[in-house]
Amino acid sequence: MITSNQNSKIKIIRALQGRAKERRETGAFLVEGVRLVEEAVNSNWRFQFALFDEVLSERGMAQIESLKSRGIECEMVSTNVMRSLSETETPQGILGVLNSTQIPIPNHCNFILIPDQIRDPGNLGTLLRTAAAAGVQAVLIPPETTDAFAPKVVRSGMGAHFRLPIHSMTWDEINQVIKLAGVALSGEAVAKGLQVFLADMNGQSCWETDLRQPAALIIGGEAEGASESARKLTNQKIKIPMIGKIESLNAGAAGSILMFEVVRQRSNF
Repeated sequence: MITSNQNSKIKIIRALQGRAKERRETGAFLVEGVRLVEEAVNSNWRFQFALFDEVLSERGMAQIESLKSRGIECEMVSTNVMRSLSETETPQGILGVLNSTQIPIPNHCNFILIPDQIRDPGNLGTLLRTAAAAGVQAVLIPPETTDAFAPKVVRSGMGAHFRLPIHSMTWDEINQVIKLAGVALSGEAVAKGLQVFLADMNGQSCWETDLRQPAALIIGGEAEGASESARKLTNQKIKIPMIGKIESLNAGAAGSILMFEVVRQRSNF
C-alpha cells in the first residue's frame, strides 16, 4: 500500500494534475471517479496504472479487477493519500493514469466543433460532452483554448474524451482540415470544404440559418469572444435570439443550443 506522498506514482499524478506541458510531454492524462474509469475501461482505453483506496465501492472494485485482468498495474493507497490527491469534495477512491491516444478524425466530416479561446474548464467540458451527444465528428482545439485533457475538463466531459476525436491544432492545421473535410448529407456526392459558422451576437438568427450543409461551428470565449484567426475562417455569423433581458449565454450553454439546432435541422423530428 502506498502511504507516502513522495511515492513516484503520486508525484506523476500531481504533475498531470497541474501542468498541460507535463501532460503533453508524458503523453498521459488523469481520470478520477468510478464513472470516468468505467467509461475508459469500456472504451478499451490504455491505462498506465490505477490507484484505489479501501473506501472504493463494489462498482469501482469491478473496474479495478477488470484492469488487473488486462495486466494493468493497480495499487492501493491510504485514504489520506487519496484524499490529498482528489480534486473533488467527496473522493470516490479511484484514480487512473491514461495514455493520451488520439482518436483519428474521420476522412469525411460534416460536423466539426471549434471551441476558440475557451478558458473555463467547465465550459469546455460541457461543450465536449454536448458534442459527443450531438454527433459532432471532431473537435479541433486552437492554441488559445485551455487544455482539453486537464482534469476539470475531463470530469466535465463525462466520458466524451473516449468517444470524440479531440485534436489540438494550429490555425493553419485547422484551416486544412476545414478545406479537406465535408461530405454531402445525402451521401450522393462529396462536397469538399465546410461552411464555417461563428456564434456571434451580431449574426443571423440560428433559426433562420441553413445548418444542414457540412459545417464547422466556432464557439468563442467567455470574455473576449472569438479570436481574429477564427474570424478570418468564418463564412457566416449566427446568433441565438433571446427574448429576455440577458445579453449573452455562457459558452457551454450557447454552444449546446447551437449544436442541437444543427441536429434538429438535420433530423426528421
